[in-house]
Amino acid sequence: MLLTDSAAAEPSKAAERGGERARGQRRGLMGLLLGLAVLALLAVTRMSAPQSVAAGMSDSAKDFVTLAVSVLIESLPFVFLGIFLSVVVQVWLPDGFLLRHLPRRGVLRRFAVSLIGVLVPVCECGNVPLTRGLIMKGLTVAEAMTFLLAAPILNPITIITTYQAFGWDNGILVSRIAGGFLIANLIGWIYSRHPRQDTLLTSQFQAACASEGEHHAAAGKLQRSVRLFTKETSAMMPALFIGCAIAGAIQVGIPRDVLVTLGTNPVWSVLALMVLAFVVSICSNVDAFFVLSFGATFLPGAIVAFLVFGPMIDIKMLVLMRTTFTTRTLVQITSVVALCSAALGLAVNYVA
Repeated sequence: MLLTDSAAAEPSKAAERGGERARGQRRGLMGLLLGLAVLALLAVTRMSAPQSVAAGMSDSAKDFVTLAVSVLIESLPFVFLGIFLSVVVQVWLPDGFLLRHLPRRGVLRRFAVSLIGVLVPVCECGNVPLTRGLIMKGLTVAEAMTFLLAAPILNPITIITTYQAFGWDNGILVSRIAGGFLIANLIGWIYSRHPRQDTLLTSQFQAACASEGEHHAAAGKLQRSVRLFTKETSAMMPALFIGCAIAGAIQVGIPRDVLVTLGTNPVWSVLALMVLAFVVSICSNVDAFFVLSFGATFLPGAIVAFLVFGPMIDIKMLVLMRTTFTTRTLVQITSVVALCSAALGLAVNYVA
């Protein structure tokens, strides 16, 4: 009798898990459709009657819409590229291919993982879905974190644009590359010591990993690719919409004049540009040109802190990362990255 009850309970639990996954996917799809509808409405309104709409809006409202939509439009191509690469890694790479070609020792392995960004020219927002794919493919959480934080800075587009903006002046380019590499590997080393790395992930992402394993053998590659692309898009896009809206709202509320007045102080200049990097949430592939306009006002260390902290941690990035990592984990990562970025900026200010 006990065996019968137990056997009956198993299908019931499986059905319950399947129902929860389906409900989660429906909620994600509804959020995606709502966000796309809002974006389409803004685009149509802007094209059809820009003058009349702008006339009825306050300056703050116009600034909010402009800034939020700008961050969104800048991020969308890289998010979709990241989702596409995530699908390629999970579905089309042979089993064990990535793991076989990485060093076995922990430190060297994380060094190699952090350099994958050189081969993948995706900014920080696109690296979140790719990181999810790498975890599903077998990387540890600590190794995936190393990639996630290093890749936006160590990708070739970011390096080239930083060189074009600053050249070799004041060691800004070298400090950005070295700082990004070292901070990412420090985070990876810290979390490699964690006894249960799976607890750093959200329960929803853990369930997604489990469900993907269940469907791996049952579906063909093309079918799995479509399902994964839909699932990742449903998870990433609502978070992207929310992050862009928050970034736009905060930018409207912070006077730029306050930041500029702090530019000549070795300490406050670093902190001010770190706050700016967190708020504006600009893509790492173009952030060097954005901050170049502050070059005459802010000290070099502040520029370096902006270029290192922003690609790793900003509002949009945190909202996207929340789809994968727990809130407690994100608070810890943010604290360590902020302290290290500030220390690097101060070192450049007092040494350069």
